[in-house]
This record gives sequence, C-alpha cells and structure tokens, in this order.
Amino acid sequence: MIPVIAIDGPAASGKGTLARRIAAHYGLRHLDTGLTYRAVAHALVAAGKPLDDDAEAVAVAARLDLSAMDRAVLAAHTVGEAASKVAVMPAVRRALVERQRQFAETPPGAVLDGRDIGTVVFPEATAKLYVTASPEVRAKRRYHEILAGGGEADEAVILADIERRDARDMGRADSPLRPAEDAHLLDTSDMTIETAFQAARATIDRALERH
Repeated sequence: MIPVIAIDGPAASGKGTLARRIAAHYGLRHLDTGLTYRAVAHALVAAGKPLDDDAEAVAVAARLDLSAMDRAVLAAHTVGEAASKVAVMPAVRRALVERQRQFAETPPGAVLDGRDIGTVVFPEATAKLYVTASPEVRAKRRYHEILAGGGEADEAVILADIERRDARDMGRADSPLRPAEDAHLLDTSDMTIETAFQAARATIDRALERH
C-alpha cells in the first residue's frame, strides 16, 4: 500500500515546515495543497483572465504541473488574495482535489499538507495529523519569519489577518477546516520544530506499522 500522510491545520501553524521535514525523513514526495490554489490564481492573473471565471479556472487546474510550482513566486500576498477568491469555487476545488489525489497515489507516496486533506482529499490516509498553535504564537512566528527575510511587519496586523483566515477557513460551507475524527492533534504552541517532528514521527511510525 502506498503511504499517504495527511497534515492539516490553520495558517502559520508550522504544518508546511513539518510536512517537508517528514517527507524528507520517509523518502516521500511533498505537496503543499494551498499552493495549488495559488498557482491557479497566479496563472489566471498572468493570462489576464478574470478570477471568477469557473470554466477557465478549472481548465488551468486540469493542466497544472503540481511538481513544478514556484513557492517563492506563489508566496506573494497578492497571489494569496487572488487565491482566496479562486478557492471558493466548488468546481475548482473538485478539479484540484482530483489532481492532489493523483499526486498522492503516485509511488513512492506523499505527504500532503493543507486544510482538508484528512477530511476530504484523502480520508483514508495512512496517518493524519492536525497541527495547530494559538493565534498569538502563530502571529509571532510569522512576524519573526518576515523580519528574518529582511521584510517589515506589524505583529498586530498579522494576528488580525490570521484570525480572519481562521474564521474564513473554519466557516466556509465547502470543505471547512476541522480535524478529521481520527487525526492526531499536535499543538505546537510550546514546541520547537524538532520536538514537533519527533512527536509527529512517533505517530506516523505507529500508523505505518498498522498498515
């Protein structure tokens, strides 16, 4: 059986960093599913297409190369804003979920991180983690991350943005952010990335043994 590890959680919880570390450790492919929505939005904007054109967005999703997405380009705030408009389209979500499943089912397996991996994209995943931290901790992490990259930021503005995103992600009708019933909850508020990785690895190892 091809192993698939699902990692869900809110914005800035550290799930992406953890997912990449886990993928490297187990020799699996990694997919940040949030980038797939950003990639569709970026392609639409670059082509001068409207962000509310369902048919065009679905067509872009169908031909997207999930293994060649440029994180640096897609991380831009403007791309994120555009992606939030694309992500609410049910047809686009269905198209991208299908692509994400195809990616995960390709040997040697994959680690997928996002908002609805364990609940919608891969409910039968080998292991499921729900990674979270308090909004204040997440805002502080994002703030220091921006400063370390040479940027400028206001921690209070970041916190307000995180709280808005949480409300939007958890309150949406289609695939809301929530832990899968069988997900292992990992609160990283008081954890280093190493501590979080070791805790995640213990959970994943147990799941792999069962499979």
